[in-house]
Amino acid sequence: MKYGSLIIEKKDYLTLKRILNFHRYYEDYAHKDALEQLGDRIDKALVQDETDIPDDVVRLNSKVTVEFMHGARQTLQLVPSTRRDLKENMISVVSTLGANLVGLAVSDKIQLGFPSDIKSFRIIGVEQSHQVSSSFDL
Repeated sequence: MKYGSLIIEKKDYLTLKRILNFHRYYEDYAHKDALEQLGDRIDKALVQDETDIPDDVVRLNSKVTVEFMHGARQTLQLVPSTRRDLKENMISVVSTLGANLVGLAVSDKIQLGFPSDIKSFRIIGVEQSHQVSSSFDL
C-alpha cells in the first residue's frame, strides 16, 4: 500500500457501513466473502475528510485504470451495488474486485482468484468523479 494503510473518506465510510448493514444477510457465498473483505478493510482503514485524502486514492465513484501483468489495461468505475453495469465498466463495491480496490492508490498491486488462476494487476490511474452518493445507493 502506497500510503502505509488504507485511507477512506468519511462519507464513503458511512455509505459502506450502510451497504454492509443492508447486505448482512446475503446468502450468496461469493458475495458474502466480498462483504467480509470489505468489512475488514473499512474497519482497518484510516477515516479522513475528503480534503485530507490524496486524489490518487480509490473511493466510491472513482474511475480506476488497472494494468494486468500481461500489459492489457482497463478502466473501471467503483460504484454502490445498485448502480453496477458491467457493460459500462461499472463494478460494484460489494464484488470481490470492488471490495479490494477501496482505499488503495496508484501503484498498489492486487492479486485475486484461486491459487490455480490468480489474476495480478496494479492501479495505474485514479480519477475522482466527485459524484454524490445518496442513501439509496445500496
